[in-house]
Order: sequence, then C-alpha cells, then structure tokens
Amino acid sequence: MSKSLLSAKELGLVSCHDCHLLSRWPNLASDQTANCPRCGCALHQRKPNSIARTWALLIAAIILYIPANLLPMTITSALGTVSEDTIMSGVIYFVQSGSWEIALVIFTASVFVPFMKFLILIYLLLSVQFKSIKRPKDRTVLYRVTEAVGRWSMVDVYVVTILVALVKLGMLAEIEAGPAAFYFASVVVSTMVAAESFDPRLIWDVVEEDE
Repeated sequence: MSKSLLSAKELGLVSCHDCHLLSRWPNLASDQTANCPRCGCALHQRKPNSIARTWALLIAAIILYIPANLLPMTITSALGTVSEDTIMSGVIYFVQSGSWEIALVIFTASVFVPFMKFLILIYLLLSVQFKSIKRPKDRTVLYRVTEAVGRWSMVDVYVVTILVALVKLGMLAEIEAGPAAFYFASVVVSTMVAAESFDPRLIWDVVEEDE
C-alpha cells in the first residue's frame, strides 16, 4: 500500500468521538486510557464493541417493530363509535380516500424506511464479520444514507401527535395515540442508535488487512 493511502490508524492518529479533534495516539500501558487533549473525552481508535452493540440494538428494534405494526397507532372516537387504525390500515384508508400522496409518505417513512434500515444494517454487520472486501465504497455510502434518513421515520409519530392535539371535540370526535406509537418510536430510536453504534471504519479495516 502506498504512503498516500495509509489510514489514520496506521499513521498513529485518532479522531475524538465528541469534538472530532484529530490527535496522535499516545503510547499507553494496557491499563491506561487515552483522552482527548481538547475536550477530555476518552479516545478509541474504533468504537468499543461496535458489532455487538449494533446487533443488540438492531435485534431489539426488529422485535419492537412487530407490535408497532400489529397494534393500533390511533384510536378514533366519533359520535360514540370507536375505531382503531394500525399503520397499514391508515395507509389503506388514505389510498381509498384518494389521498395517495399522504399514503405514500406514511408508507415510506413508517414501513419502507425502517425495513430497509434493518436489511442494510444486517448486510453491513455480516459483511464485516465475514471479512468481505467487496465494494467497500458502496457499503460506506449505504451506511451514510442509513444514518441520514433514520430520523425521518418519526413522521408517523409526528402525525399522530398533531392529530391528538388538534382533534379534541369532546363527545363529537377525539383521537388518541394507540399503543403502537410507543413501540414505533422505540423502533426509530433503536435503529438510530444502532446506526450510530456501527463503526464504518471496520469496513475498511478488513480491506486493509487483505492488502
């Protein structure tokens, strides 16, 4: 490998997770901890237990995703009639009423994006664990996209929150958040933290080891 392609780790450099200061990795004993000279945060050349933490959070998110889709997201009371809607029944309702744009937004943010995040994170984790050296740039781009779009999955929760706040007509009509809202919010938070826990530099460590 040419000198111009050496990684920061090979050059003895490390980036702080908090302030992103690039500093030189000190020579330490096994029981000592390196700290950032600017903010004092503990330094690590790679995120500690990245693979295990990401797997744990991802599995938790997948488990939470089941009740998030099976339980009602909203409970609507109108003129004495109570109806419960899951995420998919809400999407179907908007499609049937002609509001396919709203249905598309809810389906994309609440169904498609979380499911794709599951698949991409599983793929990235397995590729690192099986020491794959194929298409590291594409895998890095996949990780960046996954990390960037995670927060947009909260659209469904925001919609429910707005409806609960606006529709308060006493005996005439009222909308309450269903139990699925808690599970779905937990899924979004878990996948966001899982993406943050994964260290994309592990993708390139495997490539460098192979070279």
